[in-house]
Amino acid sequence: MTISSSTAVNFDPPVATMPRHRKLKLWDWAPYVFISPFFILFLIFGAFPLGFSIYLSFHQWDPAMGLEAMKWVGLENYIFVLGDDWFRQSLWNTIWIAIVSGAPQHLIAIPLAFFLNIAFGHWRNTVVGMYFLPFITSTVAIALVFNSLFSREFGVVNQLLTHLGHLPILEWVFPSTNIDWTKPEYVRWQIAFVVWWRYLGWNTVLYLAALQTIPRDLYEAALVDGATRWQQFWHVTVPLLKPMMFFAITLTLIGNLQLFEEPFILTGGTGGIGQVGKTAAMHMYNTAFVESDFGTASAVAWLLFLFIAVLTWLNNKLFNHSGLKDH
Repeated sequence: MTISSSTAVNFDPPVATMPRHRKLKLWDWAPYVFISPFFILFLIFGAFPLGFSIYLSFHQWDPAMGLEAMKWVGLENYIFVLGDDWFRQSLWNTIWIAIVSGAPQHLIAIPLAFFLNIAFGHWRNTVVGMYFLPFITSTVAIALVFNSLFSREFGVVNQLLTHLGHLPILEWVFPSTNIDWTKPEYVRWQIAFVVWWRYLGWNTVLYLAALQTIPRDLYEAALVDGATRWQQFWHVTVPLLKPMMFFAITLTLIGNLQLFEEPFILTGGTGGIGQVGKTAAMHMYNTAFVESDFGTASAVAWLLFLFIAVLTWLNNKLFNHSGLKDH
């Protein structure tokens, strides 16, 4: 069989038509103009302060003397901070408060969220709102209220504890006289309690949101197999909550290690007697705005950032080791 030249199929690839270069008109720039405020504000209030603080951490600078007074000192600020006893104590205070206030938040929030999820039905959102209320309340207002509650002479906390201390059965547990909460042995407990109270509702809401994504079929299957409420919680709820546990604990870790408002107001900005309530963020603030040493304060900020980054990385490793990737 032969194919004539008049019926042959042309298999030549089509010639690609090159787009013509079009001159951009004014309205073509409109999308970039509309999104530009975010990038401009980010560069001014986000990227520039970060870059300037790194630059500043290698200098000695008193801002009252102008930019000409900046003096390059290399790593001296970092070496000084690492050898500073006050910084080490403030870091230890921060870690102590972070653990004592942070761990109970999650140990109580998880079973509390499980209870709210199964117990309140249509009233669940109202109860959740009550738990969430401390988180959206002003930190200053919370700290001032707790200052009154922990007052030595007229505070409700002392009134309640001494009342319980006069009961025959509980007299060996509770004090019979008022406690001075400004003493060094009580200051950190007071701060940790306020932080725990404020963020318990936040973590409860996070875990409750995660609980509502767990399929009901799993609980029904567990119920058919004869699992009790405790067995359902331990073998169904807890494993499926691991991604949210990782997220919530990471937020707690970052937030508690930057703790500033609560200890600052509860201790009047001094950190209390012996500075036992002074956190690393308070130490950075005092170094910058009280001692006017912005170079050292910048070094404190970046050392604190590195410390938080390492702990976050360890938290990530810990959860991955416990099977987080399987979810």
